[in-house]
Amino acid sequence: MKKEETLSFSTFKLMPLSPSFSSLIIILIATLLAVAYSQEATKPPSTTTSYVNCNRTFSCGTIRNITYPFTGSDRPSYCGLPEFMLTCRDNTITEFTSNSITYRVLQLDQTQKTMILSRSDLYNNTCTTDFRNSTLNSTLFDDEGMENEVLNLIYGCNSSAMTLRPHNLFSCNSSGFDLINAYYLIGPVPNDPILSIIYCNVSISVPILRAASDRLTGLRISLEEALMQGFSVNYSDPYESNCSECNRLSGQCGFDSGLGQPVCICGNRPCPPNDSVPSKGNDNSNKTGMNVGLSIAGAVLAGVGLGWVIFHYRQKKKQRHAAQSTETMNKDLLPPPSSKSISTPPSTTFTRSIPSYPSSKSEFGRASFYFGVQVFSYNELEEATNNFDPSKELGDGGFGTVYYGVLADGRVVAVKRLYENNFKRVEQFMNEVEILTRLRHKNLVTLYGCTSKRSRELLLVYEYIPNGTVADHLHGNRANSGLLSWTVRLNIAIETAEALAYLHKSDIIHRDVKTNNILLDNDFHVKVADFGLSRLFPNDVTHVSTAPQGTPGYVDPEYYQCYQLTEKSDVYSFGVVLIELISSLQAVDTNRHRHDINLANMAVNKIQNHTLHELVDTSLGFEANSIVRRMATLVAELAFRCLQQERDMRPSMEEVLEVLRGIQNGNLNAHKVEVVDILIDDEVGPLKGSVDPSSPDSVVPGKWVSTSTPNSSE
Repeated sequence: MKKEETLSFSTFKLMPLSPSFSSLIIILIATLLAVAYSQEATKPPSTTTSYVNCNRTFSCGTIRNITYPFTGSDRPSYCGLPEFMLTCRDNTITEFTSNSITYRVLQLDQTQKTMILSRSDLYNNTCTTDFRNSTLNSTLFDDEGMENEVLNLIYGCNSSAMTLRPHNLFSCNSSGFDLINAYYLIGPVPNDPILSIIYCNVSISVPILRAASDRLTGLRISLEEALMQGFSVNYSDPYESNCSECNRLSGQCGFDSGLGQPVCICGNRPCPPNDSVPSKGNDNSNKTGMNVGLSIAGAVLAGVGLGWVIFHYRQKKKQRHAAQSTETMNKDLLPPPSSKSISTPPSTTFTRSIPSYPSSKSEFGRASFYFGVQVFSYNELEEATNNFDPSKELGDGGFGTVYYGVLADGRVVAVKRLYENNFKRVEQFMNEVEILTRLRHKNLVTLYGCTSKRSRELLLVYEYIPNGTVADHLHGNRANSGLLSWTVRLNIAIETAEALAYLHKSDIIHRDVKTNNILLDNDFHVKVADFGLSRLFPNDVTHVSTAPQGTPGYVDPEYYQCYQLTEKSDVYSFGVVLIELISSLQAVDTNRHRHDINLANMAVNKIQNHTLHELVDTSLGFEANSIVRRMATLVAELAFRCLQQERDMRPSMEEVLEVLRGIQNGNLNAHKVEVVDILIDDEVGPLKGSVDPSSPDSVVPGKWVSTSTPNSSE
């Protein structure tokens, strides 16, 4: 019998254990110990702590019958979480404190787990002694899905703010601080160079309901009323799973502050989180449970060992197969075609600067990148946009509708869905992909990826820019926010000019420059978008012939004569943008007088007739502030040059950028082509700047002191 056993044993060849398998054994041993320990851990606690009155509810004023996780008044602190302690003031006002700021609880819905809160120090009051932003514990509260806006209260400002923000003023005198001159802004505070002439003592940010924000913007309610209406938040219980199990046992949820952990209360003492309270004689059941646990763990160990052997064999086989197929795969992958060369590094260079994100199998073949950007499947983007939900539409992107989306990896994106999938659209699609992937500039929108040109629909995936377009803020749905001060507008002009100058240096004409294609981030920095009309042109070609395209009101007038677009066509369109920034008017508006329907024509006429003041947006303080008047006049003069009918009379984008920077920095002689003295008024004195020979006698009431001679074009 022994010999037979010996022979049987000798027929097996033991495989040496790999480090990963050894780790598995260690983990399983630890699991066995945990099983044994858990049997001891399930014994009922020996504590004699008494928990009483957790069946009581909190009620104060209109807030009634509140239970866990809230505590306060008749509900002892151990009956809920310490972060949800409520207080009752004067038997009518419910308050709670988060991050050392006290809030009134206006509504509390325990079914939806929502609250409406208002800062106690700003309730029926616009002045405060606590100059801190309103913040809540982010692990317990969030405003996802809530309709809130940020309200900025800015105190103790000099008189310049009063002229630039005339509609948002309020008075405050608090604790000896001179805060009488104060104003409010709705929405994110821009990175505003106007701070060089505005001085304020302090500011705070407070959320308010969007409905209240809209009524405040429309002057239908006061600032005090908007603050009293509060803001809405969701709340959550970090121990919700423990509490659900406790409720299943018919217990009451609580919290042991001494131990810093949740507790399930049965009657007036802690109860174990299992189906029944064990009796004293449960030692045998513990031993039985441990034996069962050991048996199960042993079976798991055997199964894992067998599984590891099979897995190891298959991995080896897969590696051999992969090695054999690598050469074949490389032969199948061909580089994407390129219609024209561009004076930037090859697209492979850009793949290094693009983060690597998970991607589905590409429709371009085995590759997951095309022109250096990620390729998405149609299904991925359909899911990201909730089946292209109409409620997620961000706007019209020129050749398609743009949707808000969230990718599987969490990135928030803008997805452009082209209207038609015909040959022309495919050409425009590939053109935009090629151009965007070869460009890198802080003021150009970033392309994350696209679908295959053979996809059922052509989709482009861009970074999401959250603050809308310049058009939205000038004359769209955000026009009443009051956030576009003069210096913010000037900065928008400069950053847009930087982007266009960069495109022209890269031999690219944008061909659809307009305020709807200039996006703004939360700091009001520019991202120029929508390259669907762009065209590459080589260094030895001065223009591009094309079919009628572009947007009415922005199109180069010479285009209708020769059907050719050049860099100077972008300059003309940018001149219209400058006038929009000055006036807050639309490029085309059929509601205006027939001579003023086209904004470019209207602006030229106003400037030539010495009535620039009739064109400038009154909210900019043109009449009251000499600095604004001086800079706006110079920008209008530059726009006049950009809007010349003849291309050769327009400046280059580089020159436009240089002049704008000079205006911003106060260096009015930055570009010395010719010099003309303009008398604006006695306070400002003569200004010097380059003008076109066909400029009017003056851009504001006054007269020319000297005239200029024609300049040569570039």
